[in-house]
Amino acid sequence: MSIKPIWFGNSPRLRSFFLSVFLLLLSILLFALPQPNLFTLQGIPILAYVALVPVFLLVRMVSWKTIWLYGFLYGLGSYCLFTYWLATFHPLGILVISGMYGIYLMLAFPLLKAAAVLFPKHGWLAQWVVWCGYEYIKTLGFSGFHYGVLAYSHWRWIPMIQCVDLVGIWGLDAFISFFSALVVKVILDFKKTAVSVANFKEFLYEIFSSIKKSIFPIVIWVCVLIFILIYGFTSQVDYSQDEKVTIALIQQNSDPWVGGLASYQRDLNTLIDLSNQALASDENIDLVVWPETAFVPRITWHYQHRYEYEKFQLVDKLLNFMDTSRVPFLIGNDHGIDGYTRAGNYDVVDYNAALFFKPGDNFHPPKPEIYSKMKLVPFTEYFPFEKMFPKLYQLLLNGDTHMWEPGTEPVVFQLGNMKFGTPICFEDTFGFVVRRFVNQGANAIINISNDAWSKSLPCQYQHLSMAVFRSVENRIPSARATATGQTSFVDVNGRIIAMAEPFTETYLVGQMSIKMDNSKTVYTKLGDYVGVFFASATFIMLLIGLILNIKEKKQKKRQ
Repeated sequence: MSIKPIWFGNSPRLRSFFLSVFLLLLSILLFALPQPNLFTLQGIPILAYVALVPVFLLVRMVSWKTIWLYGFLYGLGSYCLFTYWLATFHPLGILVISGMYGIYLMLAFPLLKAAAVLFPKHGWLAQWVVWCGYEYIKTLGFSGFHYGVLAYSHWRWIPMIQCVDLVGIWGLDAFISFFSALVVKVILDFKKTAVSVANFKEFLYEIFSSIKKSIFPIVIWVCVLIFILIYGFTSQVDYSQDEKVTIALIQQNSDPWVGGLASYQRDLNTLIDLSNQALASDENIDLVVWPETAFVPRITWHYQHRYEYEKFQLVDKLLNFMDTSRVPFLIGNDHGIDGYTRAGNYDVVDYNAALFFKPGDNFHPPKPEIYSKMKLVPFTEYFPFEKMFPKLYQLLLNGDTHMWEPGTEPVVFQLGNMKFGTPICFEDTFGFVVRRFVNQGANAIINISNDAWSKSLPCQYQHLSMAVFRSVENRIPSARATATGQTSFVDVNGRIIAMAEPFTETYLVGQMSIKMDNSKTVYTKLGDYVGVFFASATFIMLLIGLILNIKEKKQKKRQ
């Protein structure tokens, strides 16, 4: 049974081209839809299981001459659709990120095609290994970016995500993408016999026959699914009987980096008013948390150097307010020290920092405990190649970016029995960053974020969807104080137990049950070992396949 769309005419080349374009567009759409996106804030996670079907089929269809182009268009289109909100920051932002992933996929697509060619009998399996390896590798290095990893689509499926305390996000990602590889295997097996199908009855018979040929990997996948679900329902942790800490998360609903003294004064007044309201609402509050860069003027630097007296007055007002308060404050601040910049100039060295103040202890002069953000946002917060690409660096600076120096150590603050790490904004999308805090002794995570610049709920939900996994991976509670949303409390099982209304001036008071024992999860101990396995397996598998292919060709020549 052969169906040929009449508008393609009788040209196989034309039919192949239109089918390739269709698969490309479908791939781009399925990249975005499982996650929080422009069309639905919750995402459609079930689509994650077939999201790679058109990708795997596309790389088989197109030629070696055009595979690079399709890979580039897939990366470019996927990230333009998924991270469209980058354009609200600056048009250069979305061009850089989508262009970068266009190049990444331009390199990954030939590897996917090579996997199918080098392993003709098990190409579907080889493609799966390559994809899993690519998913991990793309999150590494200066430009590492977790947005778009399939497994994050499951952030609301609480039983399904519990396994990440064993295998991390990469184990769950491999499980999800394996289903796409299985579907492709069934399609390819069906395609081999479809030419002889004469009626609908035979059509169904051939489909079931194709599924039957894949019964072994299907059974394995189902068994893993059953294990994930059983583990998901039985492994959830309850710390409700442990000690609790009450925290007030402040959401001022503004972008601190709009700039100007008037803006800084307005934001400070809002933050103080909201903090006072929160403290008045609950006398048991132990800590008040302000978001990332909630207070922009450099607190310690302006206190020491009073050249800009108006900013010093704002600093003094803030310090006096906190000094009269009964609780500690955790504040996001542009922390500056005198030193040598990367350019070699002696100037103010800037850090995106979290400052921890305790009442009557470290205010005049200010002597807060300080953590400086280690994993900075590529291109908008950090670009280490300014000497190599000076023109691009200048373009980034002209795009209203603010470059920082990266911190080097995960600092753990202590409040009673709560030892908490403070990954700043982008950092809580990386499992290895939060894991460093936990291995340093943290039994809670307090993230401070500012996604206000995006002016986008999908952006904020995408960030939240990744952040919840950090609690499950390490089995510790977390809280998120954000400038505009999603300010929330997350329990050790990844369940969002409270969340403030986004884009409103508000506060959220909640309790965190503190993990008192020193036990560590498999993930906390071993980290991203599954991702490392797939990255290594990809290299070894393709190398072996290439060697065997060369040997086979030499043998044929001899014959």
